[in-house]
Amino acid sequence: MTSHTTPADPPPAGPRAARRRLVRELLLVAGLFAVYKAGRTLSTGRTDEAFRNATWIWDAERALHLPGEGAIQRLLLHGESLIHVANTYYAAVHFPATALFLGWLYLRRPGHYLWTRRVLAVLTGAALAIHLSFPLAPPRMLDAAHLVDTGQVYGPTVYRAAPAADTMANQFAAMPSLHFGWALMLALGMIAATRSRWRILWLLHPLATLLVVVGTANHYWLDAIVATLLLGAALLVVPRPVPEPHARAEREPAPEAAPPSVGPSVPRPVRSPAAGVRAAAGPDLPARADGDPAVNVPATAGAGR
Repeated sequence: MTSHTTPADPPPAGPRAARRRLVRELLLVAGLFAVYKAGRTLSTGRTDEAFRNATWIWDAERALHLPGEGAIQRLLLHGESLIHVANTYYAAVHFPATALFLGWLYLRRPGHYLWTRRVLAVLTGAALAIHLSFPLAPPRMLDAAHLVDTGQVYGPTVYRAAPAADTMANQFAAMPSLHFGWALMLALGMIAATRSRWRILWLLHPLATLLVVVGTANHYWLDAIVATLLLGAALLVVPRPVPEPHARAEREPAPEAAPPSVGPSVPRPVRSPAAGVRAAAGPDLPARADGDPAVNVPATAGAGR
């Protein structure tokens, strides 16, 4: 194992040790999430700064000629059922999908689980640092964006109408979008941990998440771009997992079977015709000058004729 790889499987252990390891992982993940949620609330009172940053982000996107977030929202607003599905996706898919993803990796691909958990921890820690240093009001709050707060108008929503009254979430933590960052890591993790020819379709999850977070006016395009850059940096820092034994067996072709043999193959010597005559005549026959054996015929052979 090198410094750029992560062990594929943890050492074997009994049921009691496995339960302790599972409890430790659950407490670790829950603790990291609690620290993140508590840290986000530290910037809730910086309203003026959050709106100044929102105006700066909006102007920067127009200077970069990025498509307007309103174009995606208008597509979703063509039907009330479509925008309701988008709001539900934003509110209900993010955390359960990530939890199921980590649980599956823990049970089926332990090496990839450790890699993914570390990448997500680095990504989330970097995002928290940006949330604290760069409070940002989402586009649904920015008057210049002229966007609809789809969660409040059509439901469901995870935020209260007044950000100051929301004690469960920091509405000024739009940059970066962890909705998109976690969804992209989920797709990359499943592509790395599986061998199905259809595994590339996992990228549909972050694509759908991107359209949802932008179309519901909860995030800017730059929120997703910054999340992608942070994830790329985390992937460079965290050692990659080595291929697991079953994954290597699926990827490597089986050796071709050799044809069955009846017995040991012994090469047969090539013998000249002269050698065959000598062997038939006997070992003591002298050879003539031309190489043929001299056959001595007894003198009594024709005496009786």
